[in-house]
Amino acid sequence: MYITITPQQTKGNFSQSAADYVAYLEKENESLSLPEQEHFFNQHGDKITAEKVISEIDGNTKKLSKHEPKFYAITVSPSQAELRRLKDHSKDLKAYTRELMKVYAQSFHREIHGRAPNVNDIKYFAKVEHQRYYKGKDREVRENQPMASKILELQHQKRRIVRGEETGNLEQIKEKISELEQSAPHQLDGKRIVQGMAKPGHQTHVHLIVSRRDASNSVSLSPGSKYRASEVMLHGKMVKRGFDRDQFFTQAEKVFDAKFEYQRNFVEYYPSRKLMVQNPKLYYSTILGLPTNEKALALKLLGKSGVHLPQIPTNKVQLALKTIKALKRGVDVAIKSGSIGI
Repeated sequence: MYITITPQQTKGNFSQSAADYVAYLEKENESLSLPEQEHFFNQHGDKITAEKVISEIDGNTKKLSKHEPKFYAITVSPSQAELRRLKDHSKDLKAYTRELMKVYAQSFHREIHGRAPNVNDIKYFAKVEHQRYYKGKDREVRENQPMASKILELQHQKRRIVRGEETGNLEQIKEKISELEQSAPHQLDGKRIVQGMAKPGHQTHVHLIVSRRDASNSVSLSPGSKYRASEVMLHGKMVKRGFDRDQFFTQAEKVFDAKFEYQRNFVEYYPSRKLMVQNPKLYYSTILGLPTNEKALALKLLGKSGVHLPQIPTNKVQLALKTIKALKRGVDVAIKSGSIGI
């Protein structure tokens, strides 16, 4: 389960409104018929219009300065294995999202009118999407880039020849381009994988837009807080503040596993991924100590995440620091769960 929390962009000439982000979330519906389209939903309602979302988020910004984020974008991306546990991707992920937002509310170290926050204090809207597209940072696109650069230069050469700026054999250039296209290491349906191409397989995920203010527009709830739990004197009153990200990400997995009876492997746990960053030697020693089937699955999952796996020693004592560092570099790129911002 990959969950990211990103604040509204506040640098440069950014829009104060949520309209641009809502329009971005509506993009997938443009190519779908009305019965196929996904609509915004929240804790208690379905088929919420984009106009309603914009109005509610933009109207819930009391006491926020011009340069403070008015909302946070949360993306919930189940893995292929997790998606296979769902019977109805759209229906099941909507139900999961509603449970997840209860955990989100409970992760705040705040008080609202003398009590702990609950899900009804969170003003949010969510939308299920079924497609994902390759981005420039994806491994397949990056590893295809040398071929892409050569193809681009040949295409420029073709145009120069057509314009009469240089001489050359157009047919030979066309053949070279075709050879390069076919020799690219990553292909999909016989075509070189490029940025913007739709990814194969199940890609269903959820986007949420969550107001920075609570539903009563009286308290600021920031998941980007650098504090897990602290207290500060504000206007003569002691005020609680903070958001426990570790609790949120850990409980998000537990809720999913309980709801859909998912058997999570060691490398899929958020605490495990955190251990990899903090203590890679212990992380990989633990993997090598797993039962044979679980260890094989762990290494397979790491490979599918885009981690380059060098030859791994089977003896814990032989676990070389060089191997650990090589694996850590790969996992650092592949693992996104638990990030704040981009």
